[in-house]
Amino acid sequence: MASPIEELKTAIRQALPDLDMVIAWTAGPDSLSHTPLFITDAADIERIEWDSRCSQNLAGYLTSLRGKKVGIVAKGCDARTIVELLQEKLIDREDVTIFGLHCQGAVDARKVRTELKVGRGVQGVTIDGGAASFAVNGETQTARLGQVLQEKCFRCTGADAEVCDHFIGEHGQPPQVDDAPVSTLDMLEAMGMEDRLHFWEDQMTKCIRCYACRSACPLCVCQDHCAAQSRDPHWVDQTDHPREKLMFQALHALHTAGRCTECGECERACPMDLPIMTLKQALNRQIKDIFDYQAGTDPDKTPPLFQFREEEEHIKERKW
Repeated sequence: MASPIEELKTAIRQALPDLDMVIAWTAGPDSLSHTPLFITDAADIERIEWDSRCSQNLAGYLTSLRGKKVGIVAKGCDARTIVELLQEKLIDREDVTIFGLHCQGAVDARKVRTELKVGRGVQGVTIDGGAASFAVNGETQTARLGQVLQEKCFRCTGADAEVCDHFIGEHGQPPQVDDAPVSTLDMLEAMGMEDRLHFWEDQMTKCIRCYACRSACPLCVCQDHCAAQSRDPHWVDQTDHPREKLMFQALHALHTAGRCTECGECERACPMDLPIMTLKQALNRQIKDIFDYQAGTDPDKTPPLFQFREEEEHIKERKW
């Protein structure tokens, strides 16, 4: 039986003549993170890489390629983002060919550097049970999953690309992380409101307002007239103050409420390592409780905040 990566290469090789390009991953300058590969020539197919270093959500490129026939390699959270883009009619289903994979979990490059003291020379990563093994300069180093996986993987609800045209390899369950730390969201929900505010003000003092979180978000599609930089109306001041920075993060979270698939790109892109996905997770938890809806799971559903009903089953109107 062919390995998943060889099966993937074969499927792409067969589909490429009918496509303008295929987006996959290839080895990058940092051996802990693979980088996007845009394939237009069959010769580039051999450059494809697939393992737990394929962190980036490639779906973020699809809206800018609308109108082209595009193939895309997708793990579970990437495929849910594609579904959300389809629901919002930001891409056309007939133009997108999805090569789905089962994801064993994505390693966090920052954690690996800290825990294993490696940054270069990583030739491969394998996950088996509750451990990740790194082939480094001819030797193998091992770490528990709770030490090296991205936080999004601790709460993964679907590691397979459920909506796809070609599923590569075998289906499987999300990684079982027995030593996962307490999530930032659970920690915050155990706090009082004042302590939560202090927590976020402290985090926002570190924010450099680079907007990398916004730029990396595959569902943040209105960057040409973003509220953060709008002057008419003037939503957010450019003052270097934690509350203005928190205002931007709150706006970003509200704009992705019920849409965010928790792919983790906002946190991965943040140079200051801020837990900003937590804000989206908090709103997603409320959306789930109120509307019983999870983003990116059904292309035929309409996100709850994209529709209006005079009566909502789980929302009781205030008696003014």
